[in-house]
Amino acid sequence: MEPLSINYEGYLITTDKTLMYPEDVHHWLSVISYWAKYMPYETFKLGFDNSFAIGAVKDGRQVGYARLITDMATYGYLADVYVEEAHRGKGISKVMMEELFNLPWVKGLRRVMLATKDAHELYRKVGFKSSNYPERIMEIVRPGIYGDMETRC
Repeated sequence: MEPLSINYEGYLITTDKTLMYPEDVHHWLSVISYWAKYMPYETFKLGFDNSFAIGAVKDGRQVGYARLITDMATYGYLADVYVEEAHRGKGISKVMMEELFNLPWVKGLRRVMLATKDAHELYRKVGFKSSNYPERIMEIVRPGIYGDMETRC
């Protein structure tokens, strides 16, 4: 599968991981995000390496990212979506989602899920909706699994 790379208003939007900056993504997730705070780099990198990713790069830095955890045939789970605050409001997340969800193999997935606290409108634009059967969805959640700064040291 050939990686996608497009230029969008001075940003490189790409699925080519060799053009991404995993250290930047890890920093954002482990320091700034509310869902992956304190995640060890090794944990992040294993997820990065084993997921399909799309990113936004500008001036040698990763400023946006999303990954699709998938078998590439039937199912995907969208995770770790972000755009750095200084780059928000420019349509970057919208372009990343459109490019990702327009890939032929992604269009062929039977189910794609995600969890979001505050970006429902972004995801509705690419076809997400609330579950028809929320009573069927179950989860195991382990908040704080990565500890905090005191327990990590």
